Amino acid sequence: MVKGERVTQLQAQISGPPMGAASMGSMRDTADWRPLIPAVVSFCVATVLLIPLEWFVPGLIVWGLCAVLVARSGRADVRRNLGLLLGCLLVLGFAPINTNRDTRHFIELASAFGAVIFVPYLWMRWKAPHQLDWRFLPRKFWWRDIIYVAISFPLAWAIIQLYFFTLNPEMPTHWPMPVEPTDDALRRLFIGINAVGIWDELFFINTVYVLLRALLPARVANAAQAVVYTSVLYHMAFTGWGFLIVYLFALTQGAMYERSGILLWVLIVHLVVDYFLVLAILQYHYPGHGLVLF
Repeated sequence: MVKGERVTQLQAQISGPPMGAASMGSMRDTADWRPLIPAVVSFCVATVLLIPLEWFVPGLIVWGLCAVLVARSGRADVRRNLGLLLGCLLVLGFAPINTNRDTRHFIELASAFGAVIFVPYLWMRWKAPHQLDWRFLPRKFWWRDIIYVAISFPLAWAIIQLYFFTLNPEMPTHWPMPVEPTDDALRRLFIGINAVGIWDELFFINTVYVLLRALLPARVANAAQAVVYTSVLYHMAFTGWGFLIVYLFALTQGAMYERSGILLWVLIVHLVVDYFLVLAILQYHYPGHGLVLF
C-alpha cells in the first residue's frame, strides 16, 4: 500500500461514521442530476395534487407528464427508480388514507402501504441489489446519534403540545374515540399509530429517499422525499400547521438517515413522537383519567 492511500484510509477512520446506505448508493458523480429537475418537480407536484388535495384530473395529468419525462430519459437508473416511485404514488393516490381504525380499513390500508414498500424492495433486490438495504443496527454507536434521540423526547412533547392544544386545537378530533375508554379502542389507537409510524420510515426514508438519493444530491433528495412525507400525513390527519411541522420533521429524519445509513435512529425518534401523540389524543378525549400506555 502506498503512503498516500494509507493516509487517506486513516483520515476516513477518524472523520466520523461511514457513509449511509443512501450515500453509498450514490458514490458516482451526481453532477448530471440537473436534467432530472423537471421530472422531480413534476413528481412532487403530482404528489401534492393526488394525495392531500385529491385533485385527480390535474394530478393525473402532471403524473403523466412526469412519466413521459422519465420514459424519455436515456438513463436506466432514472427510469427504474422514478418509475417505481410513480407507481407508488398511484397506489397512495387512491388508497384510503385516514384514521379509521376498523378491521376492514386496517386491511385495506395495510395492503396499500405494504405494496409500496415490498414491491420496490423486491424489484430492487432483482435489478439493483443492496440499494434498498433494510439496515437496522449500526456497526458502531456514535454520540451524536444518541444525543439526537435524547433531544427528541423533550422536543416531541413540546411540539405535540403546541400543535395539538394551541395552534390547532381540533387536531385530536381527527382520531375519534368512544365516550368511555375501552381496551379495544386504546389498543387499536396504539397499534394503528405506531404501525403507521414504522411504515413512514420504511417508505418515506428507506424507499423514497434512498431511490431519489441514488440519482440526486442529498439536499435535493431530502427536500423531495419530505414533500411525499408531508403530503401523506397531512391527508391522513395532520392538517393546519401540520404541513410545516411534518415537513421539518421529515427533513431531520432524512438528514439523520443520510449520516447514519441505518433505520434504528429514525425509527426510535418516530416512535417517541408517536408515544406523545397517543398521550395527547387520550389527554383530549379523556381528561383526568390519567391514562398512560406503560
